[in-house]
Order: sequence, then structure tokens, then C-alpha cells
Amino acid sequence: MRDYDLVVIGGGAAGMLASGIAAERGLGVLLLERNKILGKKLRITGKGRCNLTNDTAVDKVIENIPTGGRFLHSALNEFSPGDTMKLFEALGIPLKTERGGRVFPLSDNADDIAEALRRYMGTTGVAVKHQRAKRLITQDGAISGVLTETGAIGCRSVILATGGMSYPATGSTGDGYEMAGALGHNITEIRGSLVPLNAQPDMCGAMQGLTLKNVRLSVYAGGKKPVYEDFGELLFTHFGVSGPTVLSASAHMRDFTADSYTLLVDLKPGLDEKKLDARIQRDFSKYSNRNFSNALDDLISKSMIPVIVDRSGIKPDTKVHSVTREQRTRLVSLLKAFEITADSPRPVEEAIITSGGVDLREINPKTMESKLVRGLYFAGEIIDADAYTGGFNLQIAWSTAYAAGRSASQDR
Repeated sequence: MRDYDLVVIGGGAAGMLASGIAAERGLGVLLLERNKILGKKLRITGKGRCNLTNDTAVDKVIENIPTGGRFLHSALNEFSPGDTMKLFEALGIPLKTERGGRVFPLSDNADDIAEALRRYMGTTGVAVKHQRAKRLITQDGAISGVLTETGAIGCRSVILATGGMSYPATGSTGDGYEMAGALGHNITEIRGSLVPLNAQPDMCGAMQGLTLKNVRLSVYAGGKKPVYEDFGELLFTHFGVSGPTVLSASAHMRDFTADSYTLLVDLKPGLDEKKLDARIQRDFSKYSNRNFSNALDDLISKSMIPVIVDRSGIKPDTKVHSVTREQRTRLVSLLKAFEITADSPRPVEEAIITSGGVDLREINPKTMESKLVRGLYFAGEIIDADAYTGGFNLQIAWSTAYAAGRSASQDR
């Protein structure tokens, strides 16, 4: 006798939706979640606002998925961003669309998304147990159960939706990789994406806590090849740099072993070189009797002044009225292209999402079922697919969850 038709392991975004989809189609579903709270990571995503998808066409979504985009073509067409929006609106969550097509709940509260999914599971009859799954049980090459901390649970199918290894405090500790690997699945290299960067700690540490707002960040590989450009905030830390622009840029910085990456920060993107030089001359005229190191207060943040002075090559005690045109030109260039050398990404535990996971070649792209074990499905961050910022990673979760939940119910 089987205890359940389907066991879903992981009560995050993908697991909650997949369990509801399957239960709505008549399966007896159990969701196993080790945390006491469902959707723990979902509740903090987007700084607690939850950028749940991007209001754009499927082709555009795929363009924003550098790893696994082609693999996800079927799942995204089956359950698109438009379908995601319709689902949550039907679950009673008004939505709004912001810059770049980013979709948020109107309340700006990620808890509303998690609670909508929890209610959906309740109405469809999903059972929930707050237990940790230890391993999957198979018989004759097919799923037959799940071993938990308290014993074995019989089932015909399993959806692994355990997430990756980012934010381990939310329960994403790599358990799913171990369970899949134990059944013969290859796990591709696990690393962080949308992650802060280690970069010149002495210099960045001297500016620790400084947030640069409304700056333009450009990233180059090997010093020449343009990789990414963004506009927004950048934060200096004791280890290097972080902030929205850096996190987005990190997703495009794929191979630190083969490439060196240079970040160029335009501190004054609203002024071209000529206008910036005129601005500097006005400041120097205003503080004509001051030393150079004491005449930059109106131009840049206080904690950044010593770094700019050092890099400018202008002696700190130089009176500003004696700064030459050539020196001013160097200062303008420095402010328009402040260079930071990125050494490496921070550990995966500090990343927003995980890059790497269950090898896509071993998963059926239409059903999310394992090609190695019958009745085993995957959904969400556990698979080797990740995207840029803008709601695309959660769309991967929704689309793969829908495919897995629907397929598990059809398989019965």
C-alpha cells in the first residue's frame, strides 16, 4: 500500500506550486518541508517585496537565462509569465509592473505570495509534514518511497524541489543534490550567481559601508571585452563590492579562472567630461585657498576622498588654484571610470541564487522527469538553470513546478 501518490520535497516557491498543481488534478500529495515555515526563502526575496516574474514574452525570458534557456523552452511556453500573473491574481493577489517589466504584488509584501500558495495547497488538499527527507527509495528503477527522519513514506512519484545552496539559513543546504546524486544523477559545478564580489579589499575596505547611488557600472572581461552595463547602486564592503548593480553583473561573470574582470564605475553619469571639468573648476574656484584633499567635499563622498586623491596622482597638499589642466583631465577620467578589479565571487552561501545543479541532459524538458529514475521529477533551483535579475529566476521555478506537477498527475 502506498501512503501518497506523490511526495514533494521542499516547501519553497517551486515545491508549493507543484504540490498544489498535482493535488488539484486528483493526486494524494504530501509536501515535506524541514522548516517550520513554508516559503521561507520566498518571503525574503526581492528585499521582502518578491519580484515574482517579468511581464514579457517567453523568448525574452529565455534571453535572460544564460544557463538552461533552451532547455526551458517547453516549460516556459506551457506556463508563461502571463500564466503566472493570472494564477496569482486568481489567488487574490493584485499585481503591479515596474521598470524593466518586473512584476510585484501590489502590497510590496512577499509574504502575500507565500501565503497565497499556502492557501492554494490547503484548498487542493495537500498534506504537509515538517520533516527532513534523508533519501529516496527506489524499486526496479522507479520511485517507491522517501525515507525521512521518522521513517519511510510510500509513494509512486517524488518531486525534488529542495532549492540550491544559497541562503542556507532558509534550509537550502544541498540535500536535493545528494539525493539525486545517490540515484546516479550528475550534479554540475555548484557556485553562486547574483552574488557579491571579492575585490581589492584594502581599497574597498577603506570605503566600507559607502553606497554610491545613481552610478553607471560597466564590466569588462580581460580588460577589453564588454560584459555588462547597469545603472543604480553599488556598495563597498570589507571584502569588495555588493549592491544591486554588482549582484546583477555577477550573473554575467561566469568564469573567473579563464577571465579577469574589471569594473568601471562612472561616478557622474549625468555629466560628460566637458561639463564635469567645468563643475570641478567651479568647486576649485570656491575653495581656491584649500588643499586639494580638502576641496572635494561637494563632489564625492567623504570616505571616498582619500582614495580619489591617491589615485589622481595630485599631491594632497596641492593648492587647488595651482592644479593644472592636465591634472584636472586625469581627475575627470578617474571620476568617469573609477576602476575596480574583481578577484572572485563570494561563497555560494552569500548568493541570491545557485548556478549549477542536476544535469539538464538527464531531465526530460517537457515533463521535468528524470531520464534515469521513473517517477522522479525536478522543479526550481535544484536544476542547472539560472537567470539574470528581474523576476526570471522565480519564473523558472513556476514553470518547472507546473510541468512537474502536471506531469506527475498525468503519469498516474
